[in-house]
Amino acid sequence: MEEKVFLKLFVTGKTERSRKAIDGIKSAFDAYLGENGTLEIIDVLQNPQLADAEKVMATPTLIRMIPTPVRRLIGDFSDGKRVFNLLELGGEAL
Repeated sequence: MEEKVFLKLFVTGKTERSRKAIDGIKSAFDAYLGENGTLEIIDVLQNPQLADAEKVMATPTLIRMIPTPVRRLIGDFSDGKRVFNLLELGGEAL
């Protein structure tokens, strides 16, 4: 059985930067993973305790929880394909 992918995306409020990050990751997620993964979007303004638990210091932050090892990316996620390649989840990695 193939291990499913689990990602956490931390954003701050309903800003333009947050929207771009969410749109970019959702687009890549649908294109590359579909039913083979879970994406959890966490607004640090609404859930600061979750950001604290994961030691998120800046947003947007994307954490690949599964597969291990855990990997973190911080920054511009508008190019979801590039992000998934950095996380080794896109293209030939699938």
